[in-house]
Amino acid sequence: MTTIRTARDSRWGETFARLKAMTSEGRYEEVEAEARALAALPRRPWRRRPPHWEARVLATGAAVMHGRMTEALDELDTLIAELEPVGLNSQMLRLIARSNRVVALSGLRRYTEAETGANGVLGELNQIAHRAPVAALEINTLGHLAVVLCGLGRHTEAEAVARGNLPRANGPAVGVLHTTLARALNGQGRYEEALTEVRRGTQPPPRYAEGYPDLVTAEALYGLGRRTEAADAARRSLADCERRLHPSHPRTGEARVLLARITGEEPGA
Repeated sequence: MTTIRTARDSRWGETFARLKAMTSEGRYEEVEAEARALAALPRRPWRRRPPHWEARVLATGAAVMHGRMTEALDELDTLIAELEPVGLNSQMLRLIARSNRVVALSGLRRYTEAETGANGVLGELNQIAHRAPVAALEINTLGHLAVVLCGLGRHTEAEAVARGNLPRANGPAVGVLHTTLARALNGQGRYEEALTEVRRGTQPPPRYAEGYPDLVTAEALYGLGRRTEAADAARRSLADCERRLHPSHPRTGEARVLLARITGEEPGA
């Protein structure tokens, strides 16, 4: 098995490939711990693509996906300031870090800053699209932007962003984008359409999206006056968030507040 030691033997590329696969599997705690260990190795000259920067981007990205937005945001600000885009590789790493920062800002409800950040990332990706494979990062960032627009109450714009990019999405991003589209429809009072969109995301959600489909389903059912079903969906959402995400993840609080609103009970009662 590839270990931290292989980075010292110039085989760290294999280690990063494994860590990225682990991230896709939702093993955020393991990824962050190992990436931080890599980042602590003696740095190499920039011309040799040192593992330090990529490891820090992986570590902070894992922290964001786990739900530790506040502490990750402080680290991302420092990392982005240090990661000058002196070459295409470092520019892409910086853009990934900036996209992760959008998620952290959105989770903290700093939506105006998040929108500015997302548009900045998208503009820069457009400039380098002829030089690097940017499609996956672009789709992810557009998905984040749709969430931010929902947070700003601009649900029609969020719908356009989510719906317009669904044909380009693949893998777990498809279900997440369907759910974000459903949230935008909820914001417009189009609850039946929202339920249809959530059901189109047939794959199990990735770990970072745990509780999201049930949360949006609960919102739609509550809007339709189906309170018992809405409460059940909200409870499922809260249970998944508490089981799979960090206790400080903002979605946990969202699910708790929604459940309280549906049932008329105090949050946490």
